[in-house]
Amino acid sequence: MPVTAADDIRKSDVRATIVMNTAKAPAARASAETCKCAIVRSDHFSLYYGSKVGVKDITMDIYPCAVTAIIGPSGCGKSTFLRSINRMNDLIPHVRTTGRLEVDGHPIYDKRTNLVSLRQQVGMVFQKPNPFPKSIFDNVAYGPRLQGGNRKGELQHIVEQSLRAAALWDEVKDDLSKSALALSGGQQQRLCIARALATKPRVLLMDEPCSALDPIATGRIEDLIGRLQSIYTIVIVTHNMQQAARVSEYAAFFCLGELIEYDHTSKIFSNPRNKQTEDYITGRFG
Repeated sequence: MPVTAADDIRKSDVRATIVMNTAKAPAARASAETCKCAIVRSDHFSLYYGSKVGVKDITMDIYPCAVTAIIGPSGCGKSTFLRSINRMNDLIPHVRTTGRLEVDGHPIYDKRTNLVSLRQQVGMVFQKPNPFPKSIFDNVAYGPRLQGGNRKGELQHIVEQSLRAAALWDEVKDDLSKSALALSGGQQQRLCIARALATKPRVLLMDEPCSALDPIATGRIEDLIGRLQSIYTIVIVTHNMQQAARVSEYAAFFCLGELIEYDHTSKIFSNPRNKQTEDYITGRFG
């Protein structure tokens, strides 16, 4: 397909965004560079839904102190791989895996893996906010209570700290008994992030966390990701190229269940090695 003037403009716009964001967050990117030991490691990992391939032969390391964005067209395996990291795909019948996937050095598909413990270590935020039909307080306290934290003072401290970390405390601190379902969409998503943080995870997975939100709420979530990345390993699936450029240090491009390219976000967007990657980023397919 011939390259058009519009393609060149689009490519220039994306590259300009990358340059701006790289300049804007040098400290975070330098921090990621110093954390060389992967917290999530995938070694020739494949997942199948019966005979259908979900992801195939994925080998990549995900580093702490950084945000990793997984990008690619619909149905390319982004969410499948994300959900594999805390074994959410186990809930789907006839799923099988090959290869190895580790979190903090532990093979998570080992039969001895404690799934409750794994999902406390690896928190998940879904595409659409999914607060429980409970109070704001009880939503955040839910995980710690399952872990045996029932002392009132302890729970109050955890709830406050989690809501503060999710940039929601000031908005809800005077009405923690209010139903979580009465919050706005953006508030509900930040509540879900607070609920995930309350179990003190090592890794936070986000599956298109802004796709159901308006631009203002999206900006708040992106700002929040920027604040959390120095403490948590964050892996985000997004269809939004500009968002990937704004929030991530590393980017992985998936297509048809395969990992096509994985590198620093600045490299992926400004000078990708693979033509498929360049075609996707510049909008020629996807």
